Amino acid sequence: MTLYKNKYRIESARCNKWDYTSAGYYFITICTYKKQSFFGEIIDGKMNLSPIGKILAVEWQKTELIRPYVELDAWVIMPNHFHGILIIHKPTVETTHNVETTR
Repeated sequence: MTLYKNKYRIESARCNKWDYTSAGYYFITICTYKKQSFFGEIIDGKMNLSPIGKILAVEWQKTELIRPYVELDAWVIMPNHFHGILIIHKPTVETTHNVETTR
């Protein structure tokens, strides 16, 4: 069976054998529906954020404030998509899958 039931134009680039809660650098891309310019527009070579684009910027920057194990690196908002690099420094209790229980 094809991932996402052939709804999207490309298959997932995720590696099935990789634990995405592991420490490392992660490149994040967010694309808008049908490539609509929800995040703003470029005027005279400058990106002008829409209200939605401003929310994206604020929420992205909050990421490392509410997750102490995450650090943000370079990021950019464009009219119809976003790219960002985040660094996960080490697994924490929140992301650990192995939990011991006693009976």
